[in-house]
Amino acid sequence: MAASGTLNAVTTVQVGTQVSGQISEILADFNTQVKKDQVIARIDPQSFELRVSQARADLEAAKSAVAVAQSGLAAQKAELARVKVSLADAERDLGRKKTLVERNFISPAELDKARTLVEATREQMRAVAAQSDVGSAQVAAAQAAVRQREALLRQAQVDLERTIIRAPVDGTVILRNVDAGQTVAASLQAPVLFTIAQDLRDMQVEAAIDEADVGRLRVGQPATFSVDAFPRRRFEGRIRQIRKSPVNVQNVVSYTVVISAENADLALLPGMTASVRVVVESRDNALKVPNAALRFRPEPGRLWTPGAGGRPVAVSVRTGLTDGASTEIVEGPLKEGDEVIVAGAEPPAPAKKAGGPRIF
Repeated sequence: MAASGTLNAVTTVQVGTQVSGQISEILADFNTQVKKDQVIARIDPQSFELRVSQARADLEAAKSAVAVAQSGLAAQKAELARVKVSLADAERDLGRKKTLVERNFISPAELDKARTLVEATREQMRAVAAQSDVGSAQVAAAQAAVRQREALLRQAQVDLERTIIRAPVDGTVILRNVDAGQTVAASLQAPVLFTIAQDLRDMQVEAAIDEADVGRLRVGQPATFSVDAFPRRRFEGRIRQIRKSPVNVQNVVSYTVVISAENADLALLPGMTASVRVVVESRDNALKVPNAALRFRPEPGRLWTPGAGGRPVAVSVRTGLTDGASTEIVEGPLKEGDEVIVAGAEPPAPAKKAGGPRIF
């Protein structure tokens, strides 16, 4: 089975940016070998540094607001404690005056004044307690504002760190889409700055197989392919994956079959067009004749051999596998070495034994 496909690296990573800005420095180019976390580009960090400084100043202001709120709360708690002491003193005085009134040592008016003082002090204590609760809420709000400013500072620091573009994997840069001075905008979609092939020693061929032939393929089947750059060299591989997603091009349905391709010497490059042949069936020690002999048919369904005096003699045969050039003879009187008539061929071609894969 013959097909064409494209060579690709098994793992290809697109490196983008999550922040917008002007590219200030490019540290990797086409074919550059990079390591994971290696710096390959930088975006101008000035505006992001300013955001970090502003976020840090806002955080300091929020911390100061917390200190002020805590001081106010401490003053309110002290006032509450003072009012509680005054209330206790007023309650003791009320008790003493009750005793004095009972003995007629003081007038009832003095007792009423003591009761009024106690009630007033209690109300004052309730008011101070309410103010203390408000102060506690203000401290909690100021602390929440500090946490919010800390989060904004961390976000600004993360954005500043993202101005340094690092390689996510070990590999080779196979595509660079930006130059120094270019402005990139990360709005709806992160722009792709680089494409890195993780390991060019392990490649794969993505071949388009017609829907009529894909049913005969299985994962693990051997396959061979060639590329135009090395026409005399044949590369070997095996079917790694048969993708179930159909590809419809001009009402022609095909399926993508992934074939492994070892590339130890790095001769194969991404994007090369590969001519793929997959062995779907084979026969050993088979008698075969040229296909041209089967096309020489004064009478259909027969094969012709030269007879006495040069007159063609018809021979009935049953054919089997074909590789596009020769066809297996499964049944018939022919034996190895017999001559058969090939259309347009002189002299007649002999039949011969041959084994090998069926490729079509």
